[in-house]
Amino acid sequence: MLGNYFYHQIIRKTVIAFGTLFNDIHVQHDDGAGNVISDIKVPVAYGPRQKFLARITQQAELNKATQITLPRMSFEITNISYDSTRKAGITQTFKAKDNNNQQMKKVFMPVPYNLGFDLNILVKQQDDGLQILEQILPFFQPGFNISIDLVKSIGEKRDIPMVLTNIAQQDDYEGDFATRRALIYTLSFTAKTFFFNHIAQTPEGLIKKVQLDFYEDSKPRTAKRVQRYTVLPKAKQDYNEDDVIDTADDLLIEPGDDFGFTETSTFFGDGKDFAPARGVDI
Repeated sequence: MLGNYFYHQIIRKTVIAFGTLFNDIHVQHDDGAGNVISDIKVPVAYGPRQKFLARITQQAELNKATQITLPRMSFEITNISYDSTRKAGITQTFKAKDNNNQQMKKVFMPVPYNLGFDLNILVKQQDDGLQILEQILPFFQPGFNISIDLVKSIGEKRDIPMVLTNIAQQDDYEGDFATRRALIYTLSFTAKTFFFNHIAQTPEGLIKKVQLDFYEDSKPRTAKRVQRYTVLPKAKQDYNEDDVIDTADDLLIEPGDDFGFTETSTFFGDGKDFAPARGVDI
């Protein structure tokens, strides 16, 4: 019943963008004299926290060169929810140029959804966790915008806020002295993204004229027009290569071109009305 197949990879792109924010975090250790003796780039991977905790408890030695050494970070999607506060009209549309074939497309307004993320910071030393936190928290006040190409075919890029909503700490130390300790900081985020519907073709082209008539009062049957405001596209380049930029070039403007506008105002006292079907004043 829902119709045409489409897949814009919006959730996938949002997950990748979120993980990329934290892929260059470092932890340093120094000696008593303040000299840096180690610089560790903290790895980050997608997956639930329990998966990494299970591998930690099942591995006796965490200091050898393996992928599960601490510190490390993991993140995962925790929920997807509709955001009614950012709702737009369900029947509103806008036009965009298809980057593949340069044709005009009709696009319905996107639907706002919130994606919940948990970023888990796993460390075995408290100072390692504090170093990681201080490299993250100053950028979120409480949100950090990241540009995502949500629909590549029409070049629809939007700034998606990643909002920090909560910080929690957990010390997973239980048992005797042989049990490995894992300190866990969990940072909860909300990504305020948008989902786009099917991108449909449209026979309509670029709007090349906007005309607005002003009337002396709000009574439609007796009101007389007093002013007409018209906007036309103005070319910024010589399309027909005649060494002159004029009205002939204005007619050759295509979707996606860089152009300006020509604005004119005309005042009337004839009491006529514009007939859209015939395109004339009657």
